[in-house]
Amino acid sequence: MGKTKRKYTLFTARQLLWLVLPIVIEQIFSTSLGFFDSLMVSNINAAQAVRSNASNAVGNVDYINNLIIQLFSAFATGGAIVTSQALGAGDRARANKVAKQLLALVACISLAVGCLCLALNEPILRLFYGNVDSSTFAFQRTYFAVTAASFPFIGLFNACAALLRAQRKSFSAMASAAISCAVNVGLNGVFLFVLDMGVLGAGLATLFCRAIPAVFMLVLLSGKNNAVRVRVFERFRFDGEMVRSILKLAIPSGVESALFQLGKLMTNTFVNAGVYATGAKSITEIGEAGQLIHINIQANGNTIANQINNFASVVGSGVGTSCLTVIGQSVGAGDPDQVKYYMKRMFLISYVANGACVGTILALMPLLTQLYGYADEAKAIGRQCLYFCLTLQLFTYPLSFTAPGILKATSDVKYVMYGAVISMFAMRVSLAFLLTTDRIPGMPQLGAMGYWIGMCSDWVLRSILFSARLLSGRWKRASGLIREPESAAAP
Repeated sequence: MGKTKRKYTLFTARQLLWLVLPIVIEQIFSTSLGFFDSLMVSNINAAQAVRSNASNAVGNVDYINNLIIQLFSAFATGGAIVTSQALGAGDRARANKVAKQLLALVACISLAVGCLCLALNEPILRLFYGNVDSSTFAFQRTYFAVTAASFPFIGLFNACAALLRAQRKSFSAMASAAISCAVNVGLNGVFLFVLDMGVLGAGLATLFCRAIPAVFMLVLLSGKNNAVRVRVFERFRFDGEMVRSILKLAIPSGVESALFQLGKLMTNTFVNAGVYATGAKSITEIGEAGQLIHINIQANGNTIANQINNFASVVGSGVGTSCLTVIGQSVGAGDPDQVKYYMKRMFLISYVANGACVGTILALMPLLTQLYGYADEAKAIGRQCLYFCLTLQLFTYPLSFTAPGILKATSDVKYVMYGAVISMFAMRVSLAFLLTTDRIPGMPQLGAMGYWIGMCSDWVLRSILFSARLLSGRWKRASGLIREPESAAAP
């Protein structure tokens, strides 16, 4: 007789759906914050050049903000993995201790980073965007100063959301993100179109929309019915062993996430700095004061492509985040076969959902690009870049972003860090520079498209590296499911 197929019930199909779906929706709401800021600023009542520069400034600063946010998210990831594995093993006491340490750790780090960014506002911006025109740089300073004040709230939100997801309460994070999105759009409308506050108004809307949900999430996490609960006013001191267990996972995740965002930031500066020679890189306009204003349409088109692509990427990101709970609890339960089973389920979910999301955005592409108040040339560049990258994303994104989420949940964070960093610099940064610069004779100067060729090449190499790791079975040693070396394991 054939081998009886085991039925695993740690997560039923219904439970997986109600875990993953709210996380994906939460990611959509979170992604929309920068999108709505840039979109609404691009339609303020001003000359096209002013709208263009203001919207570019918001988009540029969002790259820096996302880099810093990824640091907070990485610490939350480390705590979520330890918490999920403890819950999977039935050790609620340890899970609660880890939660308290995580919350305090993230609060201290995010407060310190926020103060540092406020103090070094101009030097940080000059490091990455020193070549932009003076008008854009002034808008960047304003937006960065206000949004840096929100970093402690972002850290608090990420930590609380990670801990609620670890105990399968992803609806709470989704509801909080929805509140954040609604507050952001509402305040943007008031500050930008009623009070005419420009970029300052967009920054204030972002500050408020991050503060309110963070407090709301902390209240939810302190609820008595939670398996993992944090009491805000309880006596507390740092526990060295707990902090080390979090940092062991958080630091590699933080390095990987921060360098990944740094790579995106670097490649974006190639386009903004104009270090390429292309026939349609810019147009000019006469400003209100009669001066001739330069508009970089390649940068505008790249902003459109990046922000719309962020929505296309939410499924891969959301499923990867869900893996921290699903695979983490499977590892904690101690059954390698069960871990393999849920790996396959998460990949299936990722491919189906990613295909539906990307297909929808491809169909809506002409409408979405028309929402921006940019020149028609910039919209055309944005559409061209999006058609190229979304076609490849259909096949590569689950392997390049869901796979590392699975590996992180098994504690195989060092391999993810090394693989992601190697792929990013070998493909994304190197190719984007070579295909956009005019400083190397004989190289094609492709403008914004060069950025996307580099990015998509990075997705392909990431897919190969992370798939090979999963198929090798070496993740079992990192997870503690086996102690001895393994010769020919495969999930």
